[in-house]
Amino acid sequence: MFDVLICIHEQHDKWFVLLAAAICVVSALCSVQLLRHARHLSGPAATRWILGAGSAIGFGVWATHFIAMLGYGPGLIVGYHVPATVISLFTVVGMTSLSFVVSLAQPHRRGFVLAGVIAGSGISAMHYIGMSAIEFPAEINWRAGYVAVSILLAVAPAIPALTLSVKGRTIASAVPAAGLLALSIVGLHFTGMAAMELTPAPLDLRGGALLSPESMAAAISAGSLALLAISIAVLSIARSARLALHATERDMSILVKGITDCAIYMLDRKGNVVNWNAGAQRLKGYTAQEAVGLPLAAFYTPEDQAEDLPRRAVAHAAETGKFSGEGWRMRRDGTRFWAHVTIERVANELGEHIGFAKLTRDMTRFKEDEDRVREMAGHLDAALANMHQGLCLFDADGHLLIANRRFNAIWGISPATSLTGMNVQAVADVVLGAPAGLVASPERRRELRRQFISPAASTAPVIIDLGDTVVVSMTSRPMPDGGRVATFDDITERRRSEAKIAHMARHDNLTGLPNRNSFAHWVDAELEEARHFGHQLAVVMIDLDRFKEINDTRGHSAGDAALQHLAQRMVDVLQDGEIVARLGGDEFAAAVRFRDRSELDVFLARIEGCFGTPFGPNDNDFLLGGSIGVAVYPEDGDVREQLLNNADLAMYRAKGSVAENIAFYEPEMDETARARRQIANDLRHAIERNEFTLLYQPQHCIATGKVSGYEALLRWHHPTRGPVSPVEFIPVAEETGEIFRIGEWVMREACREARSWPKHLKVAVNLSAVQLLQNDFVAIVQNILVETGLSPLRLELEITETAIIADKLRALHFLRQIKTLGVSIAIDDFGTGYSSLDTLHSFPFDKIKIDKSFVLRSHESVEACAIIKAVLALGHSLNVPVLAEGVETIEQLDLLRDQGCDEAQGFYFGRPGGSPSQTADSQMMC
Repeated sequence: MFDVLICIHEQHDKWFVLLAAAICVVSALCSVQLLRHARHLSGPAATRWILGAGSAIGFGVWATHFIAMLGYGPGLIVGYHVPATVISLFTVVGMTSLSFVVSLAQPHRRGFVLAGVIAGSGISAMHYIGMSAIEFPAEINWRAGYVAVSILLAVAPAIPALTLSVKGRTIASAVPAAGLLALSIVGLHFTGMAAMELTPAPLDLRGGALLSPESMAAAISAGSLALLAISIAVLSIARSARLALHATERDMSILVKGITDCAIYMLDRKGNVVNWNAGAQRLKGYTAQEAVGLPLAAFYTPEDQAEDLPRRAVAHAAETGKFSGEGWRMRRDGTRFWAHVTIERVANELGEHIGFAKLTRDMTRFKEDEDRVREMAGHLDAALANMHQGLCLFDADGHLLIANRRFNAIWGISPATSLTGMNVQAVADVVLGAPAGLVASPERRRELRRQFISPAASTAPVIIDLGDTVVVSMTSRPMPDGGRVATFDDITERRRSEAKIAHMARHDNLTGLPNRNSFAHWVDAELEEARHFGHQLAVVMIDLDRFKEINDTRGHSAGDAALQHLAQRMVDVLQDGEIVARLGGDEFAAAVRFRDRSELDVFLARIEGCFGTPFGPNDNDFLLGGSIGVAVYPEDGDVREQLLNNADLAMYRAKGSVAENIAFYEPEMDETARARRQIANDLRHAIERNEFTLLYQPQHCIATGKVSGYEALLRWHHPTRGPVSPVEFIPVAEETGEIFRIGEWVMREACREARSWPKHLKVAVNLSAVQLLQNDFVAIVQNILVETGLSPLRLELEITETAIIADKLRALHFLRQIKTLGVSIAIDDFGTGYSSLDTLHSFPFDKIKIDKSFVLRSHESVEACAIIKAVLALGHSLNVPVLAEGVETIEQLDLLRDQGCDEAQGFYFGRPGGSPSQTADSQMMC
C-alpha cells in the first residue's frame, strides 16, 4: 500500500495525475450514460450505442494511462512505439464493449461477474500492453505480487460498476457506477506502476519509430476532447429524444388511465405488458404492479395457450396492423370472461414499430344473453331484463315479437313505447324518428333502414355509425323457423376512445396538424394518383426563421402559442387537394396537387400570407418569418423521399437569401450540397494532413514607409482540388464548427512565427464571428500566448462589425477580457456594415481598417473617396489609428497620405508571402 502511495506522490506529476483522473471520471460517466441508453434499444441500434459506450470508456482508460505516464518520472520516457500503443487502445475498446454486451444480455449476478472479469481483463491488458509501448533508458522488472493485485483491483470494482450501470435508472446511481469504473482504472494503473522496478540500461529503440511525449500529449488531448464532446452531444440528443417520447407516453397514459369501461394497455414488441389502466385492473383483477411485464399469454385460457393463439394474434397485428377477435379470457382469480379484443400496431413519429395497443371489453353478458336466447327460450323475459345489449326478435313474416328495454335505451326511444307486433319497416321508422336516428345524415338513415329491413346474410357484426352521438354494433342471426334475432351493442364510448388514440398516433399533439407519418402517407397516395391521372404534385418544406429567439426572449409558452396560431392560419387557407403538417420543432411541410402553375403560385401565396401579420397580443406582438422550399413532381423527383430532400435543399436556399422567402428546387442545389459536404469532410482532416499554410501581407507606416507588422492570411492547398479560396471553405467551417480548430491553429501558428520577428513588429489575425462567441475563447487566446511566448502587445485581432452584431453584449464582454490581456483589437472592413458609429461608441478599438473596396474605387467614385475621408476624420477625432487595405497604386497611396492615413497594406507594397524576411527596414520602428 505504501509503495503505491509513494509511486503516486513521488514518481508522478500531480497535475498530470489530476488531469488523468478527470478524463477517467468524465469518460466513465459518459460510458455509463451511453450504456444505459443502449439497454432501451435492440438490434443494430443497440450495437452502435454499445460500441459508443465501449469507445468512450476504452479511450478514457487509454488516455488516463498515457496522460498519467506523461507525468511519470519526468525525462525518463523517451517515446512511445506506435503499434503497441494502438493495439492497447483497440484491446481495451474491444474488451469493454464485449463486457457491455454480456452485461446487457445476462443482467444477473453471474452475467455481471463475467462482464466484470472481461472489463477488468481488458483494462489490465491495455495497461501492460501500453507499458510495453513505452521506451525507457532502463530495463523493466515486474513484481508478480503487485501485478496480481493490480489485476484484482481492475476486476473487483468493475462488477458492481456494471451492475449499477445496467440496473440503475437515476443519476444518483450513475455517479457511483462511474466512480467504481474510475476506481478500477486508477487502482490498476498505480498498483501496476508500483509493481514496476527500473534498472538503468542502454537505450534500445528496437528499430521502430517513436512518438515523442509532446506528440503523444497532443494526440491524447485532441482525441479526448473530441470523443468527450461527441459523447456529450450524442447523450444530449438522446436525452431530448427520450424526453419527447416520455412526454408523448405520459399524455397517452393520462388519456388511457381515465377510461374505466374497458381494459386498455400497451404491449411491447414481444407481447409483454408495459402499462395498465384502471379498466384493465377492474376487468382482470391485476394491479398495475402485478401486470406490467406479464406476457399476453397470461390472460389466455390453457386451451388457447396450447394452440399458440396469443403469439398468432400479436404476429397478425404486427403484419397487418390490427387484430380483432373474441374468446374466453382468464382473470387473476382464475375465473373466465368472454372478451372482445383489439390489438393494434403502434409506431412512433418516425414510423418505427414500438409495440401494440390492446383494448379488451367484457362481452360475457353479451355471449350469455345470446346463449340464453337460443338455449333457454322458456326464460326469455328474465334474460331480456338483464341483457347488456339491445335485442329484437322477428318472426318469419318480419313482425317484431320481442324488444327489450335496452333496445329502446340505445336508440333513445321512450320506455313506454311498445314496438311489439310492428313489422320491420315500422320498427325502422320508429328508430329513424328517435333522437339517435335524427342525428344521422340522409345517407346514414337510408343505410340504417336498409340494414333493419334486409340484414346482411353474414352473422358478423355490422357497425352502425351515426356520428359522434351513437355508434352501435348490430348482429343479426337467422332463426330455425325463418325469423331472426338482432342484438345491438352501444360501442360509442369505445369508438371515441379508439378514435382518440388513433388521432394521437397520426397528429401532432401541440398543433393538431398531421404528423410526419400522416404526411408521408398522404404524399404517397397523391403520387400514386398523379401517376395515373397525369396531374402534378408540389411538396413544400417550411422552416421558421429565428424561432429560437422567440423561445429565448418570450418563453416557450409564447413559442408554442405562435406555432398553434400559425398552424390554424395555414389550416384556414387550405382547400381541397392540399395538406399542411408539422414535422417537428419549427419545421412544417405542405403539399398540393395542381395542373396549372398558376394554381401552385396561388397556393404558395396563401401559405406565405400566413406569416404576414404579427403574432401575440397587441401590446407584445411579433413577426414570425418562414423560409419555403418547393419541389415539384415529376420534374424534381418521382418518389416521396427525393421530393422531400429536394424541397429541403430549396428551403435552405431560401433561408440564405435576403431577397426572397420562397425558392424552387434546381439541380445545381444537389451539386452545391454535395460540394459543401465534401469540403466539410475534407476540412476535418486538413490540419492533420498539413494542407493549411499561412501567408503574411506586410502593413506599412505611410509616414515613414517602414513595415509596422504583418497580417496572417490562411490558405488551403487541397491535394486534389488545388488551392481552395477562403470564400469557399470558411463559411463551411463556420457552419460545421471546424472554424474553432482552424482558428486556433491559425492563431497559434501566427504567434509562433511572430515570436521570431523583431520585437516591434505585430501580427494581425482575423477572427470569425463564430469564434468570438466561443465560451472559452479568452482562455484559448491566453494559453496560445503563454505557449508560444509572444507578448500580448504584439498580437492584433481583427473582427468585423457583423461578428459583434450577432450577439453584441456577449461579444463585447469577450473583447474587453481579451483587451485586458494587452492584445490589440482592430475593427475590419469598416464602413461596409450598418451600425459602425454605434459599434465604435460601444468599444475602444485600437485600430480601424478601411475596407479595400473603397480604396480601389477612390479615383473613380466620389462617394468612395468621401467615405475614406470621413473614416479618417472619425479616426482622428477618436484618436484611433486608421489602416487602409487594398492599396495597389501610387495615386491611392498619395490620397491616403494627403488625408493623414496612418498605415496601409496592399499589392503596392507586396503580395502575401511565406515567413517574412528580417530586413533592415523591418527592424525599424514605424
